[in-house]
Amino acid sequence: MQKEDLVRVFVKGGIISPGDFLKMIQTANELGATYIHLGSRQDVLFPLKNKNLDTLSQTFEAIDTAYDTDGEEFQNIVSSYPALDVMPTTHWLASHTYHYILDTFDYRPKLKINITDPVQNLVPLFTGNINFVASAVDNYWYLYLRFSEIDQKPWAAPDLIYGYDLAKIAKAIEEINPVKSGLKYEEIYQSVVESQTPNIQKAAQELDYPESNSPYYEGMNRIVGGKYWLGLYWRNNRFAINFLKALCQLCTATNIGKICLTPWKSIIIKGIAEKDRLSWEKLLGKFGINIRHSSLELNWHLPVMDDEALAIKNYLVRALDKQDISTYGLSFSVKTRHMVLFTSVAIEKAKKTSDNDPETFNILYSKDFNPNLSEYFYFVKNVPIETLPPLLIELSYKYYDQLKIPKSSDSQDSKDSSNKKPLKKYQCSDCLTVYDEKYGDPESNILPGTSFMKLPDSYSCPVCESPKSAFKLIVH
Repeated sequence: MQKEDLVRVFVKGGIISPGDFLKMIQTANELGATYIHLGSRQDVLFPLKNKNLDTLSQTFEAIDTAYDTDGEEFQNIVSSYPALDVMPTTHWLASHTYHYILDTFDYRPKLKINITDPVQNLVPLFTGNINFVASAVDNYWYLYLRFSEIDQKPWAAPDLIYGYDLAKIAKAIEEINPVKSGLKYEEIYQSVVESQTPNIQKAAQELDYPESNSPYYEGMNRIVGGKYWLGLYWRNNRFAINFLKALCQLCTATNIGKICLTPWKSIIIKGIAEKDRLSWEKLLGKFGINIRHSSLELNWHLPVMDDEALAIKNYLVRALDKQDISTYGLSFSVKTRHMVLFTSVAIEKAKKTSDNDPETFNILYSKDFNPNLSEYFYFVKNVPIETLPPLLIELSYKYYDQLKIPKSSDSQDSKDSSNKKPLKKYQCSDCLTVYDEKYGDPESNILPGTSFMKLPDSYSCPVCESPKSAFKLIVH
């Protein structure tokens, strides 16, 4: 099956109802598919030899969802909605905020659009051409533009944009045709502001780039209010339709209203009640679903339907696993063709100067090992695959060496303090307990100065035992 045989479904924001998802996969099944793929832009892809356009049109019109059978003319809108209740959140962001904003996009974008919360690390901030990032001001967003790979870092607009104007700003930018217009980013932005007169305000401060940890997105995990979220991942990115049918039916039976798709090619089900946990565990057991992949395996991003990249990943995971090393905090991608990087480390297939040359690879890593900084450096170039595992181990040591160890004393010399990020506070949504990075959590052996984002996923509120995802960033 080739990429041209794929049907691509644009699941706006990575959010779809179980009923609509069921209709989609039933149609795919009727046309010959036995599995689906998930894309890095929260889209769904399934391979069909028989693209019955009448059947496809009938299904996707009924569920009001766009699809494409002819390549990549259109793009999906990515959002960090799947991270809600799974990870800490900017204080004003809520489910209805995402839904309202996504509903204002009443056209099919040809440019990649990201709508993200900078506090979470499940959905990358800058993999779009147009990137809206939540600010500290209620319902105002930063705007970052990048239309060319030559521009490593995205251009930042000087203003914050009101949430309900994001769609008209994005549409106006697209109508300018920024790639062909030859206009500079500043000129594009100024033209759009003058023509659309959006509700904006000057950005009082630059975006505080979040620290980057590889996200945890698998298994059954507790959320606010005593409910649970379930993350599902397939190592070959082939989600069996028979299992997905049963999953959608159980969602409906247990009053789960939304299914979330992540850029890490995983599915998240949120809001599972305690009384329904056994039903979900039975479903996983019946279909033999593994929800205990190692972090070595989960921290990878691969292109869809790329058997070569999958083989490289499998080789490296096996080799690294034998070394029994830690890769906590790091994320990896395998780049065999064009792709936008959003991991801290990338293994890139090197270009050959002639057909007779052996296969070699480059290793790249992001600045400060934080892909949100959008700058990558070469660690090594043109090395054979056999040397990649020890080189990746060496790079992992470089990562751990550069981590700043928090100081137990409040006293800092002026030079050190001027280079440090301001310490933040996060508040538990259930009992209002505050985690202050300045003081840490001595009762849980968390040293003063420890960043909240560096706390383990297992961290819970010391008072009410709510999970880490229950905490929201406090903005003064």
